Amino acid sequence: MKMMRAQVLTEPCKFELKEVPVPQINDDEALVKITYCGICGSDWGSYTGKYADEVECIPLTTGHEFCGVVEEVGKDAKDIKVGDRVAADICIPCGTCYHCRIGEPLLCADFTQIGIHIDGGFAEYVKVPWKNLYKVPDEVSDEKAAFIEPLTATLNASKKMECQIARSVVVIGCGLGIIHAKLAKLRGAAPVIIVGDNAERLAMAKEMGAADITIDITTGIDVVEEVMKITNGVGADYALEAVGNSKPYEQAFKMIRRGGKGEAFGICADDDYASLPPVEFVLQEKKVSGSTAGIGYDWGDAITLLKYDMVDPTPMISMIVPLEELEDALKEIRTNQKLIKVLVAPGLKERKILYK
Repeated sequence: MKMMRAQVLTEPCKFELKEVPVPQINDDEALVKITYCGICGSDWGSYTGKYADEVECIPLTTGHEFCGVVEEVGKDAKDIKVGDRVAADICIPCGTCYHCRIGEPLLCADFTQIGIHIDGGFAEYVKVPWKNLYKVPDEVSDEKAAFIEPLTATLNASKKMECQIARSVVVIGCGLGIIHAKLAKLRGAAPVIIVGDNAERLAMAKEMGAADITIDITTGIDVVEEVMKITNGVGADYALEAVGNSKPYEQAFKMIRRGGKGEAFGICADDDYASLPPVEFVLQEKKVSGSTAGIGYDWGDAITLLKYDMVDPTPMISMIVPLEELEDALKEIRTNQKLIKVLVAPGLKERKILYK
């Protein structure tokens, strides 16, 4: 039996690098050799046991932001061949529950995701339903391809937020929030404001053309008051929370105008609750919508944006590490302010530092 290296989460806060069997594919699957797998903020949640439903899946090889090369295909696979560069839609809805049958597969009653509920990309190989694979065009580098999954998630949020041209948008969070802001700019929003706690990331957001205005909360500024000042006392048309904490959710709701809309993206802990005044839903007609991930149709859109350089996430890639350093990198992201996106490369021998 062919073996591979994989980082297995054996209990909360413990990864073990193991030799495990290479996944055996069925007729409807393909085997992908991992080139890169990005570390997501939700990987920290899985690692620490923050998300209760994911803890139930342990032992598990996590990692869902992956790209790679097709190594083997099942006999029923179509238009996919060995050697193709691919990324994968990680979502596997059941297809038969109520939500799936009314066109809401992300709300599937038996929803699973590769690298979150079933074994994923922090390994040398991963198996994927062939229908979930998307070819990566030559114009998209492997580094950009590792950003396809997070870009699909921000795209889904952008679509749900339904931002209109010339309307103001506040994004709270300066990690993946930079991409949220960039999509708002592509929609013609103005001004686009990013709120964060990292001066270098906020500067990068401006350099990437993702923000008109940045607000650094480490200065002690009252964020809601500052947004009201920028919007001439009206409030923002839209506010998107990309941190995953109750306090910024409460701030987002306070800073939107009457009739404005809050977009929920950041994932809070199961026991973290925000306090929102119901009267404002009624008398001020404020609205809130949520988005959980990208799926299917978002993947082609994300690849198109990358292919034509509408979004270029490469400045956000701070470091690339070997598979052996996954756990160290997860912890380092929490303490090193210079790290934004870290990629794991199973074929790499020593880490590459890309930030200055």
